[in-house]
Amino acid sequence: MHILIIGGTRFVGRHITEAALAAGHEVSLLHRGQTGPELFPEAEHLRADRNEDLSILRDRRWDATIDVSAYLPSQITSLAGSLSTGQYVFISSTAVYAVPEAPGFTEDSPLTELDGPVPETVTGATYGALKVLCERAAVDAFGPETLVVRPTYVIGPYDYTGRFTYWVNRIARGGEVLAPGDPSDPIQVIDGRDMGAWIIAMIEKTGSGAFHAVSPTPPFSFGDLLEAIVAEVGPPGTTLTWVGKDFLLAEGENGRSLPLWSEGGAGMAINTADPAAATAAGLAPRPLGRSIREIRESEADFSTEITISPDREADLLARWRSRPQG
Repeated sequence: MHILIIGGTRFVGRHITEAALAAGHEVSLLHRGQTGPELFPEAEHLRADRNEDLSILRDRRWDATIDVSAYLPSQITSLAGSLSTGQYVFISSTAVYAVPEAPGFTEDSPLTELDGPVPETVTGATYGALKVLCERAAVDAFGPETLVVRPTYVIGPYDYTGRFTYWVNRIARGGEVLAPGDPSDPIQVIDGRDMGAWIIAMIEKTGSGAFHAVSPTPPFSFGDLLEAIVAEVGPPGTTLTWVGKDFLLAEGENGRSLPLWSEGGAGMAINTADPAAATAAGLAPRPLGRSIREIRESEADFSTEITISPDREADLLARWRSRPQG
């Protein structure tokens, strides 16, 4: 197959590209050229900004297109005006859902809706609803064979967000680790390599519809996640100290300074999705411990400019222990 990947050189797209090439497919990559030419020399590189000029796609046809970088429905509409393709695959998010009523919600659960005009700026408040509109625009433009993939937090090598990598590297340093909020808060992850390989397998059989790319099956908690990391990379004596939500929020901390922390909000319920449909369709996530080890072995770096510094962490832990009780 000849596959076009829109945004195939960073993290999620990079894993999909690697999977496509490993499966023997011919790959074209549409990107802005910010990645060096040494990455994927065996692929065709089409350099363009999807928000400005897509004429480079005209007068050609691909067997399948995988869109990793659309966040606004207008981006899909403009792409459809220049693209001739067989199956279209849209990478969406579990953020598309309204607050789920119960753990184990399925792909037909209610979606979040915008109230008012469609914004042209993606924010934390508009991200999920805009992804919903993107999904609908994709089906309208490319038909019922569209494949919609809804991942939760994607982990693995090349993760420029550093959210999961932060915890692997922090716990690998050992000592007393500040763990934010409630250890029972739900969470799910998916290794980008497993998701990439599954997506390629799905387009090989023209699998369509919406699927959760999540792992594991709920219940699974933030406490389970951090304990798994301790078990894999924590030196002897590593401990987790759970620091309360109200204390951290009053101190100005959030889900950026302490990555993956839901801050106790209702939105954390989207981390309880049922993966049964994707599992039945062949998604086979590797064991979490293996992902943890491989991320650590990759010596992935992550800037601490946003996350809390060791000194800040130690100060918060000291003041948490000395706070007035009762």
